[in-house]
Amino acid sequence: MDFGFVFFGSVQIHPAVVLAERRGFTHAWLYDSQMLASDVYASLALCAVNTKKIFLGPGVTNPASRIAPMTACSIASINALAPGRVILGIGTGNTARRTLGMPAARLEVLREHVRVCRDLLEGKTTPYQEGERRRMIKFLNPKSHAINIRKGVPIYVSASGPKTLELAGEMADGVILFGAVSPSLIHYCLDHVRAGAARAGRNPKKIYTLCMTAFHMTKPGEKLESRRVRRAVGPFVASSSNIFAFSCPNPGDLPADLRDDLVAFKNAYRAPQEPIETRHLKLYTDYLRGFKKEHEPLVTEKMIRATTLTGTRDEITESIHAMRKAGIRQVAIQAITDPKETIETFAKEIIRRTR
Repeated sequence: MDFGFVFFGSVQIHPAVVLAERRGFTHAWLYDSQMLASDVYASLALCAVNTKKIFLGPGVTNPASRIAPMTACSIASINALAPGRVILGIGTGNTARRTLGMPAARLEVLREHVRVCRDLLEGKTTPYQEGERRRMIKFLNPKSHAINIRKGVPIYVSASGPKTLELAGEMADGVILFGAVSPSLIHYCLDHVRAGAARAGRNPKKIYTLCMTAFHMTKPGEKLESRRVRRAVGPFVASSSNIFAFSCPNPGDLPADLRDDLVAFKNAYRAPQEPIETRHLKLYTDYLRGFKKEHEPLVTEKMIRATTLTGTRDEITESIHAMRKAGIRQVAIQAITDPKETIETFAKEIIRRTR
């Protein structure tokens, strides 16, 4: 099992990434959400020049924030700083877009974005279209030290809904799951990945699988529905469950044991009484950082266990073993409260016990 750490993209975060590398984490992922944090590629550049072996990537960018040639150039630039240890994580942009009050990118836009990025990163000349204008493009100075496309850059697609999961199976080098800790959620996701891979004639076993989640180790006798636990992982439970609910057009397709609980989160980030021009400002302030009281009835012990690594050391270790058995190759944890303390605790109590 590989272990990653998920950070908010910040130009001050590289010391924490250095610490994660020293403590045995294999990957560092930085959110790309322009209304919540620093520019992700500026942050990744600082991480690249201050680390030696940890893999780095946006976790995740999206096709609506940047045009495909810019995305390819940005990640190739980071690859020049950290050759061979860079991954392009990309999705439809649920958070980055909703914090603007805008919808996530359509599936076909994501598909085309991935295609153009992959072709450019492989040194190909490829079709690129804006509106009615279609042109052939390529990197014009690929041998310069400004970018690095000699060392391959894998592309991982972030997905929660059936169609995006199947797209990942069709064309991605890896799939990024968000809050799929429960075996039933993992099987739901990977069944769709395998369906997409089969349609494209690909071997699903060659698709790298990782799950981003939150982590909190409880104190003796501490209940999972306590204020402290909800503050530590509640924002992630609400976010990941809401995305599952929104991304599945037919609730009947969701795992039976969690269906009703997930669907209950569908309206977790809605405020119809607020003006449409500004409602997102209220809904997404402190997103994934602060726990909203209105989410308290939804963030139950059942959903905490289903979407996060929360519990005693033995319970978390058991969950990781179950995730590995279900097909997950990397667990990447996000700290809601203190990244450095979380890195130290997870490294000492979990990584050493599961390798």
